[in-house]
Amino acid sequence: MNKTPRIRIPPEVRKYVFQRDKYQCQSCGKTGLETDLSIDHIIPLARGGQNDMSNLHTLCFTCNQRKTDKLDPRFRRHFEI
Repeated sequence: MNKTPRIRIPPEVRKYVFQRDKYQCQSCGKTGLETDLSIDHIIPLARGGQNDMSNLHTLCFTCNQRKTDKLDPRFRRHFEI
């Protein structure tokens, strides 16, 4: 499996993903008012995930650090892994 090169996520894409996810962590449910939010790749780039919007979701800093480069089984249903 080839690692996808990391690119900077454009501000308009970040804004779209945050709005789509209602400024809420898709793992624990905390909102942007409760914690710092970040954009994360559902399938990590290190595991062949892509840089497109369908592979991005909102996570809080804590959940993002916990996930590292693992695959979250809750999101496998959306992708053919």
